[in-house]
Amino acid sequence: MAASEELDIHDRERSSWVKLRTLVILRWIAIIGQMGTLIVAQQLFRLHLEVGLAAATIGASIVANLFFSFLYPETKRLSESEAFLMLLFDLLQLGLLLYLTGGLNNPFAVLVLAPVTIAATFLQMRNTAILGFLAVGIISALGMWYIPLEGADGLVLALPLIFLFGSWAALTIGVVFLAVYARQITSEVNDMSEALLATQMALAREQKLTDLGGVIAAAAHELGTPLATIKLVSKELLDEVEDRPEVYEDIALIAEQADRCRDIMRSMGQAGKDDLHMRRAPLQAILEEAASPHMQRGKEISFSVNANTEHPQRQPIFFRRPEIIHGLRNLVQNAVDFAATEVKIESTWDETTVRLRISDDGPGYPTTIIGRIGDPFVRRRKETENRPGYEGMGLGLFIAKTLLERSGAKLDFANEEVGGAIVMVQWPRDIVDPERGKREALGENLPILP
Repeated sequence: MAASEELDIHDRERSSWVKLRTLVILRWIAIIGQMGTLIVAQQLFRLHLEVGLAAATIGASIVANLFFSFLYPETKRLSESEAFLMLLFDLLQLGLLLYLTGGLNNPFAVLVLAPVTIAATFLQMRNTAILGFLAVGIISALGMWYIPLEGADGLVLALPLIFLFGSWAALTIGVVFLAVYARQITSEVNDMSEALLATQMALAREQKLTDLGGVIAAAAHELGTPLATIKLVSKELLDEVEDRPEVYEDIALIAEQADRCRDIMRSMGQAGKDDLHMRRAPLQAILEEAASPHMQRGKEISFSVNANTEHPQRQPIFFRRPEIIHGLRNLVQNAVDFAATEVKIESTWDETTVRLRISDDGPGYPTTIIGRIGDPFVRRRKETENRPGYEGMGLGLFIAKTLLERSGAKLDFANEEVGGAIVMVQWPRDIVDPERGKREALGENLPILP
């Protein structure tokens, strides 16, 4: 699915998130404001207004609100077309009310911005554009055609032509700017929410796989003893019933199936309980585990593990946290996807820092988006011969960046001078290898509960 199609689907889904009650409440607030303004203008400032027509216009909103309140439950969520029609009604009602009360000479003409701005936060681009063009048309019409406001002395209250033009220009620009601004911010917030949900799902899946591996290992270990006992007893029984073929065949079958169970359990995982040694692993083992699903994809993956010091030190011992393994796996996958022939994984460390460098010999990151790499829904690379027609959404790198930063890492993305992409990952050593130099006993292994 293309990127534009996926984002369009997201827009359609978001349009059904808005409750009818939300727009009804906003309309009640507008009705109260309109009624209050009409009363103040007539009673306090003694303006001559078309009170009957203005009251009828406000009454139309009241009737519409009562209709929706009684006809639908408060929990109803609006469809795209229903939300569009409600905002269209509000925009036309406000335009008619402004026509009756001075047009752009009325300072409350600025409220024309509200329906378009609200629409930009959850409607599709097409419907938002329709409301925007209609709002600009209403503003333009109100600049030329309207019922003038008259004071108590019969004086017409009107802005000078230059100020009237300025109001038209400001409102027109405001419609466009606020709609674009509101839509951009809302889209970024929604994209980030969806990407964070994808990150949580990826982490939950990795954690589940890790837990499942431990359960399988524990089961293999626990079943080893009873299977060995069955095998031993069946072998002794075979010696005793050699002269009874009908019984011998049954006992031989039992022994054969015991061997089969043993082989199955061995293939499912390494024997042992939730081994405390398996909770931690040297840096190279972590890197090899992260890269293992991509080792047979036709690209060479080379490892280089070296201490950045004159005095040899042991490798950093990482906790096998799912977010570290899954994050590194996504970085390796991205490199393999776009590499021509080779991916290099190089690591160095010293007393304070552990550094990791993942590079490939592909086309590198586009220079136009290299500063945005790691944001969700940003296409990662240019189309290459290795991945023709590939259109990434950037979620892989976003998930990797989010998970690794959660573990305390700092990530930087760059391009090689001669071509190819680089990802630099850097951890404070105290975070990933807090027990270096200690030689304390690990304690007893704990059984994994299903």
